[in-house]
Amino acid sequence: MTVDPETPDPQSPNEQAPAPVGTQISCSRNLPGWLANNGAGVVFTSYQSGIVYFVGVQPNGGLSIHQTGFPRAMGLCAQRQRIYLASHAQIWRMENMLRDGEFANNQYDVCYVPRNAQTTGDVDAHEIAVEPSGRIIFVNTSYSCLATVDPIHGFKPLWQPPFITKLAPEDRCHLNGLAMENGEARYVTAVSRSDSVSGWRDRRGEGGVLIDVQQDRVLTDKLSMPHSPRLHNNQLYALNSGRGHLVRIDRQTGAAEEIAFLPGFVRGLAFHNNHAIATLSLPRDQSFAGLELEDELQKRDADPWCGVQIIDLATGNVVEWLRLDGEIRELFDVAVLPDVRCPLAVSPLAPEFATTVTMADPD
Repeated sequence: MTVDPETPDPQSPNEQAPAPVGTQISCSRNLPGWLANNGAGVVFTSYQSGIVYFVGVQPNGGLSIHQTGFPRAMGLCAQRQRIYLASHAQIWRMENMLRDGEFANNQYDVCYVPRNAQTTGDVDAHEIAVEPSGRIIFVNTSYSCLATVDPIHGFKPLWQPPFITKLAPEDRCHLNGLAMENGEARYVTAVSRSDSVSGWRDRRGEGGVLIDVQQDRVLTDKLSMPHSPRLHNNQLYALNSGRGHLVRIDRQTGAAEEIAFLPGFVRGLAFHNNHAIATLSLPRDQSFAGLELEDELQKRDADPWCGVQIIDLATGNVVEWLRLDGEIRELFDVAVLPDVRCPLAVSPLAPEFATTVTMADPD
């Protein structure tokens, strides 16, 4: 993999770990400056490649991209000290092993190490969140429900859409996104109201729903393949993925206001300092046939992206970006790492997983 920033600064070389052959990462010239000025790192996932990308700034001001492997890396719930990650058949808890003032390799100010893995089985877990009590909530897409982990079983159902009549491993409506409010599940997204096996696949163009979990009410069914509902400053946002827009949704009427067009299949959304951060993916079959997104791209004479874009909410403008070209075509979730400058992580698939040992202070 090579990193090719737009108009790179030769005095600030970028640092990265190896990636799949044929992958190139480029970025906007001021992305390292934006991260440094906003006091945050970024982490995003690619289930296609099984890679989690940690993005930050090196001590010399260059961009740092560290990659670590987790099979089918999906939903994220991230804080400075702890990250939860949904993967192929497990939900991982990673902890920052560095104490305040410590650095790994003289530059990384956090180092996330896997400390627990709860096996769920392959339930196609999508987005994930954690309640103040510590209880994990995840979108169990295969079984069309919200669920939590269980010490004996693969999962415990917590809620299902009012139109789902049976919990079966049939991915009936493609439930995918979760927004929390005051520490509780509040909104979810699904591609359709279908109640039959893979019924959503024939309803990708329209009929996408955003549901108020606490009221068991469909707030809107006017979306197209929606993903990643989020609450920010008491306003509800989502990705209208089939049309390529970041939208703000009226919490009373369900009306959707378009904030920005993003040239790719968007899923994964985070907020920081009045900016939205979203991941974009390329089509699996060379085009987004059957979706308005394809028409929007043609109208704008634009090619689809795989990467991350940062949007100013006040203007709808994309102010910074990171783009992947080559073998990596699909991304999923993204999260902000507050007060992190240069993040590092250890993969359970890497040799150092067994040799990275730290000791807690004695009582």
